[in-house]
Amino acid sequence: MEPTAFPNGSLTMAGNLYLPEGSAPGTRHAAVVVVHPGGGVKEQAAGLYAARLAEQGFVALAFDASFQGDSGGEPHHLEDPYARVEDVRAAV
Repeated sequence: MEPTAFPNGSLTMAGNLYLPEGSAPGTRHAAVVVVHPGGGVKEQAAGLYAARLAEQGFVALAFDASFQGDSGGEPHHLEDPYARVEDVRAAV
């Protein structure tokens, strides 16, 4: 697992990138973006799924949604469905 960050408009999103074991730099893999449920963070369910997907050979990104966890946005702990769609778009 590698901590990572990516832009989403004016916000910085925090994520964890899970890579298949032994994957060499430049190697191509199918990738999956894993979104956590409302009120969650990347280290919980999304991280567990991402780790399991990496074990199966996928690159998987679990990230904190806007206003959640280590990602930017105020007020913190806000659940915004429109922002969540934009989060996924930015992650992809």
